[in-house]
Amino acid sequence: MLHSRIFTFNPLGTNCVVLWEDGQQACTVVDPGMPSQEDLAQLQAFFKEHGLTPDAILLTHGHFDHFWGVAKLLAVYPVPVYMHPLDIDTMDNVTGGANVVQSFSFLKHNFTTVGIADGDVITSAGTAWTVIHTPGHSRGSVCYYSAENNLLLSGDTLFAGSIGRTDLYGGDYDELMRSIKERLLNLPGETDVIPGHGQPTSIAREGMYNPFLEPFNEPLEDVE
Repeated sequence: MLHSRIFTFNPLGTNCVVLWEDGQQACTVVDPGMPSQEDLAQLQAFFKEHGLTPDAILLTHGHFDHFWGVAKLLAVYPVPVYMHPLDIDTMDNVTGGANVVQSFSFLKHNFTTVGIADGDVITSAGTAWTVIHTPGHSRGSVCYYSAENNLLLSGDTLFAGSIGRTDLYGGDYDELMRSIKERLLNLPGETDVIPGHGQPTSIAREGMYNPFLEPFNEPLEDVE
């Protein structure tokens, strides 16, 4: 059985997810956005309580609030960090032109990532995660899907009752809508969704009730 624990870190309320299987001492950490050593200590206390050691770090995309704590984790647990290579430059464009994050412009990444692509399968801590490339929030945004566990880690692509913003560097509304409707809504309805911010949801719930996924929000068709 796969277990998950959500920690919410930093002023933007980023969900950092820890996942582990019964009988496994290894765990997977997704989007560790903790800005402080105190936050790291909170994670480490959880690891110790449950006898866990990180096996890998999965990044859903390259915005600073999702990689803020990666270097802190790597200093203690030297594990691979997986991210789509299209978001390397997203990491270098911290502010992305958005005033809301201008005060965080000092953030820079100082770690190496392992490139992933759509359809890749990453096995971490006993769970196989299929990479689903979902550009729109950023060019290299991905979701991680475990069919065996009916679980999708949607990052900032899909939220409970909302969708990812597209006004930051590399964002594209039409791409985001296509990603959600063509790549995510065709997953089984019972698929649980843990987003990058906010409360968990399900594919069925978002397909039925998410106001951003109404027919009038269809992406523009290419005009020749």
